[in-house]
Amino acid sequence: MAPSRSAATAENSSHLPSRYEIRRLTEDHIPWAAAIVIHTNCFNSTFFPVVYPEKKTERCYKAWVAGDYLVRHQVESGMSFGVFDTEYVFKRPESAATEGKLYWDVKNLEATRDDLEDQMDFPLVSVALAYDQANPLDSSQMEILVESLPVYATIFKVLGDLDTRDPESWVAKGPREVLMRNATSTRRPWEGKGLMGKMARFLMREAYLKGYRGAQIECLNDAVTYVWSNPPAPFKGSIVSKADSATYELEDESGNKYKPFAPATQLITKVYCNLRPDIQVPKGQPVEGAEQSGPGLG
Repeated sequence: MAPSRSAATAENSSHLPSRYEIRRLTEDHIPWAAAIVIHTNCFNSTFFPVVYPEKKTERCYKAWVAGDYLVRHQVESGMSFGVFDTEYVFKRPESAATEGKLYWDVKNLEATRDDLEDQMDFPLVSVALAYDQANPLDSSQMEILVESLPVYATIFKVLGDLDTRDPESWVAKGPREVLMRNATSTRRPWEGKGLMGKMARFLMREAYLKGYRGAQIECLNDAVTYVWSNPPAPFKGSIVSKADSATYELEDESGNKYKPFAPATQLITKVYCNLRPDIQVPKGQPVEGAEQSGPGLG
């Protein structure tokens, strides 16, 4: 039997069924993780396929290539994890030889959602990515990703504008204070098995053990919002800003109102999970750029 590569410990169990293992993601997993995040957002989300129903495969490829920076930045933080199916059956012998392989061909625009899923021949089935707020994303390296799905930037701008908290009350003053969750995705065949919730609670405990006092996540899924706003004790979660994508309006330069998220009906939220509710936030100068979480794949 192969040795376990599980990130779970006696102090922080995964609480997953025995066939699944939570592992810390490494550089080798970046293309797989990016594929999972982009594929689920472009095809399976209750938001993006509604806003962008056309050219989904082309959009998926472009975002996947552009998403390398976002995924890499978070994997390199050491606080990004994935669920691996240890009983996964490879579809191709060459995949088994390398413990998994991705077969996407960005020139094949005829590939369907199911084709692309079939070409993801690896045992990584769910991901939860995160980075330290003290080491923020470089917005200049996010531009092509945002071009692929322009409404991303609008989501973060709207949630930021609706967030009425005093930055002094939560923004990181240094490393290992606030964890920024950015990208939660589970492959369609593995949905409904509780993987997202168990990995989220594992990550809450892991962040606490590493010394973090809070974690923030923008959510485009009701289940994700619920899990992070209702964490296990002693953690405390709260929705700090939200917008109903069916009704929320902005005003253009001419004063005309429009609905930037229509025709989607998904509630979009920003959730803050307080991992140390009994301690006072240290005073000091917030890390430069830390308050802006930046567009990503919530």
